[in-house]
Amino acid sequence: MTMERKTAVVTGASSGIGAELARIHAAHGGSLVMIARRREKLEALKAELEKTYGIAAYVLVQDLTEAGAAQQVHDHVRSLGLAVDVLVNNAGFGYWGPFHEQDWSVNEALIKVNILVLAALTRIFVPEMVARGHGRVLNVASMAGFVPGPLHAVYYASKAFVVSFSEALANELAGTGVTVTALCPGPTETEFARTPQMRDVHLTRRMDSARRVAVIGYEAMRRGKPLVVPGLLNKITTHGLLRLSPRRLTTRVARRLNEKR
Repeated sequence: MTMERKTAVVTGASSGIGAELARIHAAHGGSLVMIARRREKLEALKAELEKTYGIAAYVLVQDLTEAGAAQQVHDHVRSLGLAVDVLVNNAGFGYWGPFHEQDWSVNEALIKVNILVLAALTRIFVPEMVARGHGRVLNVASMAGFVPGPLHAVYYASKAFVVSFSEALANELAGTGVTVTALCPGPTETEFARTPQMRDVHLTRRMDSARRVAVIGYEAMRRGKPLVVPGLLNKITTHGLLRLSPRRLTTRVARRLNEKR
């Protein structure tokens, strides 16, 4: 599926992997509906992409934790008269610390954004893609989706949902012209990785660039691959060590990586 003149909806587009995916899609000549909470960053990205690539970019400031957020996104897209060819479910965040000490309201918001809105947006847009006989869905998951994650218990569990959900949908939609791809990066340079709560965590000692992850994810989506793990070492770890090692062992290793240095 060529990406020229295709419209993409990108959640969490104001920074990190989401912003890079928006740039890559614009470079392919596609238009964009970019969604995040920070208007200033979205407007700056819109101006950059329209000037650099001559494409149409639209901004929607939306808190995805709000009730009915997915439907509001769809209503906005329809008001613009656009048909969505590409859905990028990138919005998401993590929350570090022992689960029993965490603020439940933050974890509740995490579940809404990482799981509920992702699934709702997919349910809303995919039938339209199927009816037209073409479409791409890119769900940004994580290597965290393959292992339990002490000190990041809810985040890791949310990414396990994204991986399982995406692979199942990819199978269900075979032959429809619509594909679903789960992008599963390792530690990546994002705003969350630079927050005080993640400072000095072993896992963030070495991180991939958001640009490199986005390039690999976009190409995998374009080719209709169900699952992509950027980086050779990450591939070996995911498809070898994490899938084959005893769960108790991988949980211990994950605990160690999530601890402070």
